Amino acid sequence: MLVDTHSHINFKEFKDDTDEVIRRALDRETWMVVVGSEYKTSQRALNLANKYEKGVYAAVGLHPIHLEKQVARDKKWDYEFVTRAEEFNYDNYEKLAKFEKIVAIGEVGLDYFHINLDEDVGAIKKKQQDVFGQFLLLARSLDLPAIIHCRQAHDDMLSILKDFKKNYRELIPTNKPWAVMHCFSGDEDLAWKYFSLGLMISFTGMITFSKRWDDLIRKMPPDRLMIETDCPYMTPEPHRGERNEPALVQFVAKRIAEIRNLTPERVAEITTQNAREFFGI
Repeated sequence: MLVDTHSHINFKEFKDDTDEVIRRALDRETWMVVVGSEYKTSQRALNLANKYEKGVYAAVGLHPIHLEKQVARDKKWDYEFVTRAEEFNYDNYEKLAKFEKIVAIGEVGLDYFHINLDEDVGAIKKKQQDVFGQFLLLARSLDLPAIIHCRQAHDDMLSILKDFKKNYRELIPTNKPWAVMHCFSGDEDLAWKYFSLGLMISFTGMITFSKRWDDLIRKMPPDRLMIETDCPYMTPEPHRGERNEPALVQFVAKRIAEIRNLTPERVAEITTQNAREFFGI
């Protein structure tokens, strides 16, 4: 069994075959967490999770790029779209997060990569930081883990997490991780800084076509490791160029098995146990 800890089958790329994609994963004993990036997609994630007795769970959150109307593009990952500006409403997300199938708050965080330099960069960063802090408080108030997105903002991210942990010490569990840095793309030094704050990290299909994280994967504590697709993006080898989906998380697990000199079955056991304990599923 495997758990895809971060999927976006609630996105438009799956609008024509969502249930087929879910069934394909479940038939291969792959569970999934469907992650929201704004209120609408968070609702859609919950609706999908509610259709299945087990194996499909949801997270609700507001991605930082959706705090402003902007063009989000990345030539490396071949995407371009216009984001809609959503005004963050704590009460609305709190109500949504109290449903049974919600297992995390996310994805939330900081994204400086997509900020339009023609705008007031300082004000945009400040808004992202403020909203992220409120989401962290929401997560801990409901005893839910947080799924964190961070792109070109790790210095500010570390500062916010350190301050939050200090100021809300009574809400931070001491016996288990309380957040995950999803789609981790940093170096080994950065990973250990997040570990020291009580966080996990999660890897995508990027590790199947880049050896950049091999040493980290080989050395890191096994109980701080999870796997994900981040579908429809980050498609692993040997399916690069195709739409990603939860069933393909197996290739992330297989690559970790090769790096750590373990069997795929053992990696499945480790990452599944970590995911089930982290999300309470």
